[in-house]
Amino acid sequence: MRFLQFVVDYLKAGFTGGILFWLWMLFLLFFIMLWGYGEYVQIANGMIVTNLNDQVSWGFYLANFVFMVGVAAAAVTVVFPAYVYKHKELHRIVVLGEMIAIAAVVMCLLFVIAHMGRPDRLWHLLPVIGIFNFPHAMLTWDVIVLNGYLLLNIIGGYYYLYKKYSGGEINKSFYLPVVYIAIVWALSIHTVTAFLINTMPARPMWFHSMMPIKFITTAFAAGPSLIIVVFLLVRRFTPMKIADEAFHLLSQIVVWCLGIALFLTMSEIVTELYPATEHSLGLQYLMFGHNGLNSLVPFFWTALSLMVGSFILLLIPRIRKNLTLLPFVCIAAFVGIWIEKGMGLMLPGVIPTPVGEFAEYTPSHIELMVVGGIWAIGFFLLTFMLKGAVAVLQGEVRYRTKTSKQAVSEQQAEAAT
Repeated sequence: MRFLQFVVDYLKAGFTGGILFWLWMLFLLFFIMLWGYGEYVQIANGMIVTNLNDQVSWGFYLANFVFMVGVAAAAVTVVFPAYVYKHKELHRIVVLGEMIAIAAVVMCLLFVIAHMGRPDRLWHLLPVIGIFNFPHAMLTWDVIVLNGYLLLNIIGGYYYLYKKYSGGEINKSFYLPVVYIAIVWALSIHTVTAFLINTMPARPMWFHSMMPIKFITTAFAAGPSLIIVVFLLVRRFTPMKIADEAFHLLSQIVVWCLGIALFLTMSEIVTELYPATEHSLGLQYLMFGHNGLNSLVPFFWTALSLMVGSFILLLIPRIRKNLTLLPFVCIAAFVGIWIEKGMGLMLPGVIPTPVGEFAEYTPSHIELMVVGGIWAIGFFLLTFMLKGAVAVLQGEVRYRTKTSKQAVSEQQAEAAT
């Protein structure tokens, strides 16, 4: 009964707000309706409504999927300092990071479903009962680690909130193992996602052992960038006060991980282009185009400019600690990594094909509708989850036991009836 009351009160708090809140939610609902229409058209007519083809079979859906796996994993940048290094300010808001992870994983799963085209065949990804040869199928491993990470964050985050709501003591022998397992698990989801593409010898741009560490470093740069922006919005629009020290630590994580990611990118460029064999055609196509096919070239140089520019700015302590300028620099880093990890990694990995064919790809309007709608779903979930979590953490929503006077009056009313 108490848990059901927690769910009801949490949902009420999550969907309570002023005019700005409802305008934001209605804005997101518009894109969610477009997502519903796009999914309907795609399911009704098949993947022919996308611009995917025999040559380019992995496109915009999986580009966003790979990026969002990193954002989900990056919640560990809040959880790890809070519980391992006992950072007080991050410990106060660690559950907000888990809310971001939950929303990100939900988006990841929706991107996978969109890419499949036939959601009714999703069961083929399940271990043992599906047609994928588990444990050899890397896709099945990806489904396991993503759903496992989602479950760990739901259990950990909402157990913590429920105890705050009910005023009970947290059972550390239960809660802390969930937290520590989730920390390790966060690394696994992006590592397995990297294994998903770097175990393909026919795709030279992906086929190297540096891919997992590059995934992790870009994740720990893009994820905290988003977390910083979200936490600043929480501090601006809710009563919850988040100390500056939390932002300073997260911004340091962003700058150093972004620097490592740029170093790995430079190493990859030198390794691929210095000998300039046929294995480097994908990277050459991405950076300079090929025989007039150059649709990805602007994406690469835009991403590189945003990443390098934001890295240089974050190296300057006066800018990094300026919480007015910091969100704009973080948005630039976030967008740069989104481009580099999506359009700049997935597409040149399948262009050219193993037999040397070059085929341009541009997402169709249906793909844009579906992807935009999934992002809207993610932010819709995140908004109400954060509002509910903040209300519980602030004590605005808590379990209220009946007073003895209320109990007596209810008993008298029942007796009179």
